[in-house]
Amino acid sequence: MHSTHTFLAPAKINLFLHITGQRPDGYHTLQSVFQLLDYYDTLHLSVRDDGQVIRTHAIEHIPAEQDLCARAARTLQQATGCMLGVNITLEKQIPMGGGLGGGSSDAATMLLALNQLWSLQLNRQQLMAIGLTLGADVPVFIFGQTAWAEGIGEVLSPVELPIHMREKHYLVLTPHENVATAKIFANSRLTRDTKPLKIADFSSQANSKLFRNDLENVVCEEFPSVAATLQWLHQFGEAKMSGSGASVFVAVNSKQEAVELLANKPTNTTGFVAKGIQYHPHFKLAN
Repeated sequence: MHSTHTFLAPAKINLFLHITGQRPDGYHTLQSVFQLLDYYDTLHLSVRDDGQVIRTHAIEHIPAEQDLCARAARTLQQATGCMLGVNITLEKQIPMGGGLGGGSSDAATMLLALNQLWSLQLNRQQLMAIGLTLGADVPVFIFGQTAWAEGIGEVLSPVELPIHMREKHYLVLTPHENVATAKIFANSRLTRDTKPLKIADFSSQANSKLFRNDLENVVCEEFPSVAATLQWLHQFGEAKMSGSGASVFVAVNSKQEAVELLANKPTNTTGFVAKGIQYHPHFKLAN
């Protein structure tokens, strides 16, 4: 009987998201900064000798065939020829479908964890390449640190946040909306020609107004509750949407301030308080 090991899968927010163009194949090119948060889903994994990948518990709204954790395990088996399997127990905490990367993070943490538990010795680049076959946001969690993203989100560079941003706490609110990412990207009113900027531009507080989420206006037009939640957060700072929503956030100066705001959040939203983390908690599981 193999012992059970526990791993954490962090949420992310996009500190900005610019759409800089669209490729002939339909994919949009972008620029963004991914900030990992100390708010986690939790995976409990135990190795099996029979090669089976087993979910020990059903997860509401995630059919077995769509479970990214199980798909990640099977994809890793196929890529390496590994004959081992795994029992998976997933505790969800990150809101689903909010633009916080929960499913992608779960899949990435599976790959990092199984690379160790199955003694595969793949390097970070190899794991990121496998992760990209599972979803566009999976590689950034394997990259595992605050990242400047370009291309379609797969070209990643480490970025050190300016000092004024590092000590902030985030209040993250998720309106009860299901925002379909593909539909937002297909909207004819979406800005697709934002001028590319440089990391150095982002590091200067004087340039903060240059950085926004290009998807925000379209989502707010389609989903008034997202617009209303953003408007409420704007009272307390420069509020933004993460990814394609519906989650929105604002950075404040202290945990106490964030907790007090959370206690008075708008109805029909869920929320949490988190701090940015420079590295994925299991960053050292890959080289």
